[in-house]
Formats: sequence, C-alpha cells, structure tokens
Amino acid sequence: MSIPFKVVIPARYGSTRLPGKPLLTIAGKPMIAHVCERAREADAEEIVVATDDARIFDKVLELGIQAVMTRGDHQSGTERIAEVAELCGWSDDTIIVNLQGDEPLIPPDYIRDAAEALAGQHRAGIATLAARITDPEEIFNPNSVKTVLNKNGYALYFSRAPIPWDRDHFSRQGRDFSGKIDYLRHIGMYAYRVDFLRRYCGWEASPLEAVESLEQLRILWHGESILVNTVAKTPEAGVDTEDDLKRVERVLGER
Repeated sequence: MSIPFKVVIPARYGSTRLPGKPLLTIAGKPMIAHVCERAREADAEEIVVATDDARIFDKVLELGIQAVMTRGDHQSGTERIAEVAELCGWSDDTIIVNLQGDEPLIPPDYIRDAAEALAGQHRAGIATLAARITDPEEIFNPNSVKTVLNKNGYALYFSRAPIPWDRDHFSRQGRDFSGKIDYLRHIGMYAYRVDFLRRYCGWEASPLEAVESLEQLRILWHGESILVNTVAKTPEAGVDTEDDLKRVERVLGER
C-alpha cells in the first residue's frame, strides 16, 4: 500500500512571458486542472493549490479543488509550502510533495516516487529527483541543473556548471564525455516533512543560493541532507512560453 502524502501546487498569476499561466486553456481545461489530475493519478490523499491571486483562487474552487490564499511576500516556493502546512494544521511527520503549477505532463509515478523515497529513510527531511543525462550538450547548459551524490544517494552539491568536472577527459576531448560516471540532471520536484519546513523557514539565505540561483543550496549550506531518487528519464518540460503551450496542447490532445 502506498504511503499517505499531500500535494501542494503553488500557482502564481504573474509571469513575464505568459501572464495568468495557471488559467490558460489546454485541451479544453485550465492548465491547473491538468496538474491537479496528475496529483490525483499519483494517489495523493489531499491536493491543495496555493496562490496569492484571487482569480486563480476562485477558478480552482469552481473546479472543485481545494485552494488556499497565501501571502505575497514569500522569498521561495518552500516558504509558501510551509505556510500552507501551517494553515492546514498538518502534523510534523506529514509528507508534502511540491508540484509546480506549470507541469501538466509530469508523470504521476514521479510524484509518488518522491514521497516514497522520503518516507523510506529518516536522515533527510527532504527528497527530490534526478535523471541521467544522455546528451553531452546538456552537461554544459546552465539552464540544466546538475547534481552529484554520495554513495548512499544524498546530494553533495547542485550546480548549473558541469559537475563533476572530468579534468583530463574534457581537456582532451572538449564537450564529449567519457562515460566514466553518470551525469545527473536535477528534476525540480520536492517532497518534505512538515517539521523540516518549519526548520527551513528559520534559516538565513546562503551565498551559494544567491550565486547559483538555486534555492536548494540553502539546505546544504545549513548542514542538512537532501535525498535524491534517480528516475528513468527527465520528464517532458513544463510551460514557460507560447511554444510550450502548443507543444503540451498537442501531447494532451493525443492522450
């Protein structure tokens, strides 16, 4: 039997390229409805959309989905999830998966994988996902976040840079990689325990997260562990542009 977990879906109206993104229609439904369907397919026991915009809040309630209004001054998505846990009165050992509101193609299995990975150990209060990189160019792409793990599957570091740096091979072969080690792309889905979220909200920001623009580096900076579960492949990209919207429309239409 699957372990019980909640899914919280942060949904903001503001987007430079696609304003009102969660409410845009894809295959006859608002995008946020598709994301909630992925959470249901993952067997989440409770799904909550977290927003700071009344238009999204009203539409989500109209769709019969639970929604909460959160503050607009959060510095990170993790802080917003922590506020939801507080508003909902969830206990310290409750597991929450943070599912982004612009990921209508996320495999439901990945949502459940993150929750089950966290539940299967007690060292880390947070778990996330990664997949092996198969395209050498992706290793050098700063938009692709890489991670390296220790032997037990906990993160040593996350970076936009190529890590680990294969010093001898890259100096001879350029942007070809040797296959001596798997390069892992981070997939930005997180599962948390509520007691971890409470600790997180008391931490100051770290210089590492400011330099790399990676929120998860605050966690490593403060000496806590992040469990990384490796999945078969990187999921289909979410929606950031009009072209993404058309691509997702085609995929969901075919389904």
